[in-house]
Amino acid sequence: MSDLLAIPVGKPRLFLADKGYDSDFLREELLVHGIRPVIPPKANRKNPPACDVRAYKDRNRIERMFNRLKQLRRVATRYDKTRKSFSAFLALAAAKIWLPYFVNRT
Repeated sequence: MSDLLAIPVGKPRLFLADKGYDSDFLREELLVHGIRPVIPPKANRKNPPACDVRAYKDRNRIERMFNRLKQLRRVATRYDKTRKSFSAFLALAAAKIWLPYFVNRT
């Protein structure tokens, strides 16, 4: 968990995850750091916490984007050995995927 919180990006407001991450420890740790967990409760919970279903739907878009990125063989097999070249190719791949959505829109 501490590795996720150490990522050098702006402070997230929400943590979108699936039922596999549903634990009291993780929820408490996120709340301590000011991050709202959006995790559906497992079916065996006695007192299930509420889950923001509208925010959870955004997780599907994120998963679809990762799926598109992994369709590129170079990303899926991690041909680039250095972090810098791998992240540079990820940026190029994301631009290749997103660019058709912004071009020729009338």
